[in-house]
Amino acid sequence: MSEETHRRHLRRCVDLAAEALDAGDEPFGSILVDATGTVRREDRNRVADGDATRHPEFELARWAADNLSPRERAEATVYTSGEHCPMCSAAHAWVGLGPIVYAGSTEQLLRWRAEIGLPEGPVAPLPVNAVAPGVPVVGPFEEFADELRSLHQLGAR
Repeated sequence: MSEETHRRHLRRCVDLAAEALDAGDEPFGSILVDATGTVRREDRNRVADGDATRHPEFELARWAADNLSPRERAEATVYTSGEHCPMCSAAHAWVGLGPIVYAGSTEQLLRWRAEIGLPEGPVAPLPVNAVAPGVPVVGPFEEFADELRSLHQLGAR
């Protein structure tokens, strides 16, 4: 897919991240796009209820496993506001989804969290390919960095 297509889908992911924040959640959003370019599913973070596994990337993997054939999953792209965490990377790989395109990287998120003074999370912050080496990844897209940093700063308040 083209850079323009990537940016358009990532824009939606960042908007979903803002929606998550507005709903009292952590600012993350993701969409699943099939090989024809059709958005098949979208979601935002939903961990505020206490279930820390309710990441949008994990939910999209679950949905894909239930609703898409193995071929459709392999040809689908997951767009996301932030690079997958290890849990989501593993789910993505186990379900057999195709490429991941992310706006903000794990490295950026770690830096932003440190700037804000937030503690480290309970899981090692690994990039996608450290967990799922066969998954193609594209990102980060620097034009979203300031907005994502701002969302995470607002979420820390």
